[in-house]
Amino acid sequence: MTPVVGGWSLRRRVITLLTVVGVLLIGLAVAEAAIAARNRTQIDAILNQTGPLRVQSQELLNAVLDQETAIRGYAVSGDPADLAPYDAGLNQEKATVTAMRALLHDYPQIGQELRIVEERSAQWRETVAEPVITTTQRDGTRAGQALVTEQARQRFDEVRSAVDDLQQEILAAREQAADNVRSSSNVLVVLLIVAALVVVVAGAVLLLSLDRMVVKPLTGLADQVREVAEGDYQHRVATVGPPEFIRLGDDVDAMRQKIASDLAEVREARERIEWVNSQLQKQAEELTRSNRDLEQFAYVASHDLQEPLRKVASFCQLLQRRYAGQLDERADQYIAFAVDGAQRMQRLINDLLAFSRIGRLTTGFVDVDLNKVMGDVAGQTEAARQYADAELTWTDLPVIRGEEPLLTNLLANLVSNSIKFRRPDVPPKVHISARLVDAEWEISCQDNGIGIEPEFADKIFVIFQRLHSKDAYPGTGIGLAIVKKIVEYHGGRVWVDTDVPEGTAIRFTLPARPEDVEAAADPAEEPQEVTAGETTPADEVSSAQPEHSAGADQPDRADGPPESGRTGDMRETVG
Repeated sequence: MTPVVGGWSLRRRVITLLTVVGVLLIGLAVAEAAIAARNRTQIDAILNQTGPLRVQSQELLNAVLDQETAIRGYAVSGDPADLAPYDAGLNQEKATVTAMRALLHDYPQIGQELRIVEERSAQWRETVAEPVITTTQRDGTRAGQALVTEQARQRFDEVRSAVDDLQQEILAAREQAADNVRSSSNVLVVLLIVAALVVVVAGAVLLLSLDRMVVKPLTGLADQVREVAEGDYQHRVATVGPPEFIRLGDDVDAMRQKIASDLAEVREARERIEWVNSQLQKQAEELTRSNRDLEQFAYVASHDLQEPLRKVASFCQLLQRRYAGQLDERADQYIAFAVDGAQRMQRLINDLLAFSRIGRLTTGFVDVDLNKVMGDVAGQTEAARQYADAELTWTDLPVIRGEEPLLTNLLANLVSNSIKFRRPDVPPKVHISARLVDAEWEISCQDNGIGIEPEFADKIFVIFQRLHSKDAYPGTGIGLAIVKKIVEYHGGRVWVDTDVPEGTAIRFTLPARPEDVEAAADPAEEPQEVTAGETTPADEVSSAQPEHSAGADQPDRADGPPESGRTGDMRETVG
């Protein structure tokens, strides 16, 4: 672990380091700017002052030489035209001196030398040039040449010497300026090197500081976090370094403690859940075994009880036919009670057998057209509808996945119940409709019968539960229990809609096929209502409906509506 480094925060350390480096770099930048400005001034002096002065000093020497040569030529020839170079040299001298004076603000020594050149040049003209010109013009060339003596040459040599001294002074000034330029350039290079060193040192210090104050503490924190992540939730996370990292370590340790506490609670809850699951599994196994035993008992009992019941019913009916009217009235009543009880017991056993078979004896799910199923239901309930003058209609119904015998039994039970529980002197009307709700078909069976009170809406689906006496409405009380079991076997649910204004509306759901759900967004055809007994044309209904007048030739039941019939291999039960 890295020891704790002072009490400064990481931000403060970084800001301090950057401030120091920034101050140093700014100081170096200011010094470099000043030296660069001086260097630029010195270079300007070389290029714009000493350089031109050197050239102009040479021009000044040439102008003086032109004057001396012109005087010698004029003294020999006496031709005034030979004085033209003298006049030109004099003008050139004056112009050059004027130009040089404009550049001598920073060079007083050169100015002093220039004044000496001017004085000696003026003395040479006064003592030599002007007398030679005047004498030659007055006395001729011989007299003029007589004035060009060794002393006159010495005078001119003094002028030339003064010009040489001027040139030497200019050269010295130029060399001094060049030395200054080299010196300032070297200083600039040194300052740049120092700035680079400051940057390198600052980077190294920053790198070492980050390694010491950031990388190592973070590495240590990461190692401890990995230990916790590997399962050691009791390992305390301790962090060293800047205050920010110490606070981060404290927060991580607080999170570890919270996670450890939550894990302990989760572990306890999991143990409790596992114990509850084990108990539930045992109970489920016991319930499955109990249900299997009950189903087996109901199945075996229903088969074993049918033979003695058939014998009892048969012999009771023989007694009723053979001895009817031969015994007293009470004996006939007792025999009638025995026959009725035996028949009711047979119906009850058959209903129990049908109830136990649902979901146990399966033929597999196939596509079932409920329109065709309703055609079968209409045929099965034809006699009951004629007896009660009932009307059965249905809207275009869907195709669903299921077992056709069970669905036929389901709808037959609902239609038979609607016909049975009718209002006196009111012809029953039963309507079957369907609508797609999300991914399910909601199918409704609505009638105009006696209705169901809301408090009994759930009670009617309980097996053997009756709301009326058997004398008022015959039946075993198992029909709607079979309906509920068939619906749940197909993955749906069933309930009574108590909000209808008249009669009873029993609704149940069945899973819709994926293609029906996808086609729900497409415009649908207007639903077509079909009435039992009518013939639907094949070009109006996608799957042809059977002719519902098929049961019209069957004889009417004078003794009341039928209470049972065949639907495939399943017995239709009217609850």
